[in-house]
Amino acid sequence: MRLLIGLLVLGSGLSGIVPAESWAWPSDRYRLEESLRQELLVDLLPGTASGIAGSLDATLAIVSSGAPAGQPSNRFEIEVDRHAVLETNSALSDDGNVNDNDNDNDIETLDLDVPIVRTRKVDKHVQFFTFRIRDRFEQWLNRLERHRPMVQSIFAEFNLPLDLIFLSLVESGFNTNAVSRAKAVGPWQFIKSTAKVYGLRVDHWIDERRDPVKSTLAAAQYLRDLYHLFGSWPLAMAAYNAGERKVERALARKEGADFWDLTDTKLLKRETKEYVPRFLAATLIAKDPGRFGLTVTPQAPVEYEEVVITRPLHLRAAARAAGVPYEEVKALNPELRKDLTPPDPTYLLKVPVGSKATLLANLATYQDWKRIHATRYQVRRGDTLLLLASRHHTTAEAILEANALEKPYRPKPGDWLLIPKPIKAATVASKDPANPSR
Repeated sequence: MRLLIGLLVLGSGLSGIVPAESWAWPSDRYRLEESLRQELLVDLLPGTASGIAGSLDATLAIVSSGAPAGQPSNRFEIEVDRHAVLETNSALSDDGNVNDNDNDNDIETLDLDVPIVRTRKVDKHVQFFTFRIRDRFEQWLNRLERHRPMVQSIFAEFNLPLDLIFLSLVESGFNTNAVSRAKAVGPWQFIKSTAKVYGLRVDHWIDERRDPVKSTLAAAQYLRDLYHLFGSWPLAMAAYNAGERKVERALARKEGADFWDLTDTKLLKRETKEYVPRFLAATLIAKDPGRFGLTVTPQAPVEYEEVVITRPLHLRAAARAAGVPYEEVKALNPELRKDLTPPDPTYLLKVPVGSKATLLANLATYQDWKRIHATRYQVRRGDTLLLLASRHHTTAEAILEANALEKPYRPKPGDWLLIPKPIKAATVASKDPANPSR
């Protein structure tokens, strides 16, 4: 007990001698050093113990370019004031309001297409993206880079702010296979009902929510409609996350409110309140990744050719006929829920550039999967080629031939295979009277 009291007395004595910043843990000091390099994030309070957590929110003056009434604004000029506060409870509040004693020499102009209100929540998400999930966020940026020309072209066609393409980063990291807890699917995270409203096909064979082009077209239409409904991009994005009815009910209960007013109430879920600041943080980083220490390497845009398929075709057979890897054909057609094209009169199959002619030339040599008397089977964990052959009373060679596969092949869980049906010897009575025993 005496030892404990002595340590407490010693600690209280040292607190008046040792600077407060030196009491920070090494990880916190590292974050401090990194934040000093990020001019856009925070200015630390000098000589105070709150230097780790105390930061300055930026002041924003949003100036619209004067878009026509009812139309989304395409340009906004954002002025960021990085005015340093010398007291913990001064100058800047959480809603972005600022006192009148700004320093004009610290104003910096950023090119942004979406109006931004810089708050502590935005800075918090910037820190999260650039520290906690730094590698993952870099992967998202590089993945989006391959589809960025296509997305920008579609958004420009719908007269949307081009920076809205970064909404896909907070939705899915532009992952075509992303599935949320609410069963929203694809890079733009459509639920089934909304997807069908905007013309996306979702059935046993196809899920167009996973198709980058088709889902981006639907997302552009949905965002345009939400903006026309609410007249505000923050509210439109909140409705994209929570649904327009929830936002309409929240606005009805708090008349004359904007999105930032709703964040101070319990009318929206926490996820929706954080959604817009998360998007704003992702946009700030994606506009200039190098400023935040992130590396985005130049990516070749996704290119492909389309082939009209008039009968169901296994993707492995298509890849073999086209002379390209199966993985490339699979990646270009994420909307297919199986490794088979649907039994539609016609279907546009995407293949790598330069392989269309080869596929058409060799397509006739590959049988229709229905004509080889096969059943579809989804590979499970632990399945091997010999095990599947034994279980279905066929041979491994027959499975390889039906799926246009070559040795060595190891089934992967989730793959769809065609399993040939066993051929049974049928005893058919001969109609030849000369040989009735046959």
